[in-house]
Amino acid sequence: MVKTIYKSEEGRLQIVGHYENYLKSFQFEFERIRVNTSFGETHLLVAGPLEGKPLFIFQGGNCINPMTLSWFKPLLVQYRIYAPDTIGHPGYSAQNRISGKDDSFARWTTELMDYFRIDRCAFLGPSFGAGIILRLAAFIPNRIECAILVSPAGLKLGSKVKMINDILIPMLRYKNTLSEKHLEKLANNMSATSMKEIDKIIIGDIFRYVKLEQEMPKLTTKKELRHYQSPTLIITGEQDIFFPERAVQKKAEEVIPNLTVFQSFNMGHFPSEEHLTRINTFISSFLNDYY
Repeated sequence: MVKTIYKSEEGRLQIVGHYENYLKSFQFEFERIRVNTSFGETHLLVAGPLEGKPLFIFQGGNCINPMTLSWFKPLLVQYRIYAPDTIGHPGYSAQNRISGKDDSFARWTTELMDYFRIDRCAFLGPSFGAGIILRLAAFIPNRIECAILVSPAGLKLGSKVKMINDILIPMLRYKNTLSEKHLEKLANNMSATSMKEIDKIIIGDIFRYVKLEQEMPKLTTKKELRHYQSPTLIITGEQDIFFPERAVQKKAEEVIPNLTVFQSFNMGHFPSEEHLTRINTFISSFLNDYY
């Protein structure tokens, strides 16, 4: 049987419809490339100047690649962006899961880099995507020139009680009733009341039609990063329920040898448009200095 993360074919078509609609909103040219890896076929969006330095951007977990790629559009002016649909998450890549507990994501990433003949480059990832970068840092750190981790998984989780009350319960109520008020509450809790309407609808359909990935990349240890020396920027949200700023900062300072810049904003897990402007300014400055 072909593995699927979707609860029905109708659901899959709904999600890829959102994917295509998001792409239509992009005001830049991009290529769609499929790469066969040992973990399954991977679909990538590739954009930016051909002569630009390569920058891999990994999507957030349990969402679609164009959604989180859209957060970093200003970087397309200067860098050649490689944005893969994470295997086992909504999108066009293979639907089998990759373990976040071992070196699987690191090997998957290097296979993609080898396909494009990239020996070493910069990496950017929000949420689950940052956890993928930390897996690469743990197992094959020499491939990372520098790294930007936004609201990162893989360091420290927030309060389980708060996540149950603010995320799990509204999500279950929404899935049981499809009530707009429960989706609104969920979206507000995830974004500190700043989630775009299009993203709210997509998140609701993902909760409705997708078997969610429930295994986050493992929490990174100091021992795992003992050989990782690349400059690293971390950006967090003070109202992030999943990965709260103070807990992430404390853990990052303990385990990341070259934590170059740590910047927090008064935002939730999903940043507002205003915060994205400031985030991209920080990222551009960091890349200019260290890449």
